This record gives sequence, C-alpha cells and structure tokens, in this order.
Amino acid sequence: MTSVSLYWRIFGLNAVVLGSATALLLWAPVTVSVPVLLTEAVILVGGLAVMLVANAALLRIGLAPLDRVTRLMTTVDLLRPGQRLPVRGGGEVSELVSTFNSMLERLEGERVASSARAILAQEGERRRIAQELHDEVGQSMTAVLLALKRAADEAEEPLRGELQQAQEITRESLDEVRRLVRRLRPGVLDDLGLVSAVTSLATEFATHTGLRVLRRFDSDLPALDHEQELVIYRVAQEGLTNAARHAEARSVEVSLRTVDGCVVLEVSDDGRGIGAAREGAGLRGMRERALLIGADLGISSLDDHPVAPSAPPAGTRIRLTVPVVRKQS
Repeated sequence: MTSVSLYWRIFGLNAVVLGSATALLLWAPVTVSVPVLLTEAVILVGGLAVMLVANAALLRIGLAPLDRVTRLMTTVDLLRPGQRLPVRGGGEVSELVSTFNSMLERLEGERVASSARAILAQEGERRRIAQELHDEVGQSMTAVLLALKRAADEAEEPLRGELQQAQEITRESLDEVRRLVRRLRPGVLDDLGLVSAVTSLATEFATHTGLRVLRRFDSDLPALDHEQELVIYRVAQEGLTNAARHAEARSVEVSLRTVDGCVVLEVSDDGRGIGAAREGAGLRGMRERALLIGADLGISSLDDHPVAPSAPPAGTRIRLTVPVVRKQS
C-alpha cells in the first residue's frame, strides 16, 4: 500500500471540510440576497465557524503525532534512556516518528560511548595523580617527617617543642595526602574486593565527617567485573559526599544487596532531601556511570509527604541496580 504524504493528508482534510460546506450550500434551502439580510449573514458566519472548527479538529487529529514528537524533543534526557514514541499506522508521520526513535537510540548509544571514554580517561588521570602523590609528595613528606624527628631528638627546649609541633603538622598533612590517594585510586578495591572497599570508604567517611554510617551488606553477593565494581564504588562515594556537603544529614545508611539477580546499592540519609532541586554535576555524573554498565539509577526523597506542607522532603535515597550477567561456561 502506497503511503500518503503529509502534503496530501492535509490537502485531503481541507478538501473534506470544503466539500461538505459546498454540499450544504448546494442542497440547503438557503439563498443570499443583495444586499445580504441579517439572518443570511448570521447563517453564513455560523457556517464559516463550523468549517473552521471542523478543520481545526481534523488537523489536530491528523497532526497529533507531530505534537507528540515536539513535546518529547523538549523534554528528552539522554541520561534517562528508553524514552520512545509509539509508531501507529503508516505514512510520512509514522515514518517521522520511527526515524525520531531511531535517532534517540543512536544518540543514546553515542552518549554512552563518549561517556565511557571520558570516564575511563578520568579514572586514568586519577590513577596518575594518585601515583604521583604517593611517589613524589608522600615520599618527600615522609623524608621531611624523619628529618624533623631527628632534629627534635637532638634539639633542646624551646626549639624541641617547636620541631615536635612542626612534626605533628607534617604527619597530619601526610595522612591527608594518603587519604586523597585512597579517594583518587581505591587500591583496596583491586586488592580485597567491593565489600571491603565500600566498608573502608564508609569507615573513613564516618571518621572525617562525624556522621553516623550504618552498613548493611549481603554476604553472598554475586561476582561482578572490575568496571561494575568501580561504578558501584564511585556512586557510593558520591552519595556519601553529597550527604555530607549538601544534605545536612546526621546519619547515612549504605547497603549492598542481591535483588532478583541484580546487585543493588542504596545510600540513604536523613537530611533535608532533594525536593525540586535541579540535579548538579555530581548526580549527572552518577547517571553517566550507571549508563556505562547498563545499570539503573534512581534518586528519590524518602518522605514525599512531609507533615508540614511547606517543609522539604526528609532524606534522600540513591539506588543503583546493576544487572549481573552470567558468563557462559
């Protein structure tokens, strides 16, 4: 069946309206006098109004798919894949909708590929900086610390006290450098696995922020590849950071569970919630990481119905669902 072009579709709709109006004029017992009488003018104006309304209704029905495409174009977000329009019937409009869906699929694929390159480059740069901090800055500060200790042991008061104070400041700075190295390159993830890495992350977070961190980890988590483990670790890291910096939370709960064959990470806090706040770079970065491994990321408020209407939602939950792909034996 040959598809009807959009041009002929619109032409046909208008032809139906105009043909109906002509038929009414031919067979209706209505005449037009010269000059036109008031009743005749009312009938003509009423007929014109009916024609316009009928034409508008038919055009709206015929061009409804274009309206849906326009609405989706203004709201589509490539970080939330899967938004598609239903393809109904045939013709140019259906072909346009199908082409638009194909374009979205292609753009989502290109976004995932570009995000993967950017994230891998970012991780490589983090490893390089962490290595330099460990090898250069860390070793230099360790040498300074040892020199200060020797000088303090040989010095007399009050110089000894000043050297010991400088030694403590250097030790604290060295600990901070080591903490930065662990944040940039989670070596424990490579050495001991995901659960140990997230446990270490939560413990360090609680120590440096003073927040109460609860951990709930399943003991029988399925095996994941390194890329999946790294994404889970980074999402947990970003979730804890957001809870400390923005949520004004007092406690955070981190859980790792197996649900329906998927590994689910949840980071929940008791802070002020996200409300209607616009997503920042941190949350969008988590979405990009989730897309990298085909995971689903959900960010929601724990309390969507606060007691006071003007009060913001209490608490935020970040939920990352990572599908586990069983390897063929």
